[in-house]
Amino acid sequence: MKTLLAVFLCFAIPLTVLAGDNSYKVNYDGGSIPDTKAGTGMKLYIEANQIRLVKDKTDVITIPAASVTEISYGQDVHRRVGAAIGLAVVSFGIGAMMALTKSKKHYVGLTWADGDKKGGFAMQCDKNDYRGVLAGLEGVTGKKAVDSDAMTVKN
Repeated sequence: MKTLLAVFLCFAIPLTVLAGDNSYKVNYDGGSIPDTKAGTGMKLYIEANQIRLVKDKTDVITIPAASVTEISYGQDVHRRVGAAIGLAVVSFGIGAMMALTKSKKHYVGLTWADGDKKGGFAMQCDKNDYRGVLAGLEGVTGKKAVDSDAMTVKN
């Protein structure tokens, strides 16, 4: 009986891993994708030769991996002032401590040029997923992600 269970698990576990969804939940933050508003929730699929954004099981855009010209990464760090004010009404001490905490949002940008079609967009990724998104995009395109926070702008 133990042997039968072991054989069953040897086949069942790898099948469940392969059946998993290979997508990332992202929020479109803006760019050149027509008829798409900022803040729209989508799924990002990184495949062997293309990158797809899907909303409600419909492809919004498909970008060939070879046409990607740049991958960028950035963060938006801000204090949680609104939550601190709400907590200060209940307890001033907890509200003051909440005002000291920070929140980070992780953004990944993608630009491409496919013949005469050029474009780009930015997407907000989950804090647990952005490293995987960057690694996947770098692996598929062969481009290294640029940290937009480290870039200095000179006028």
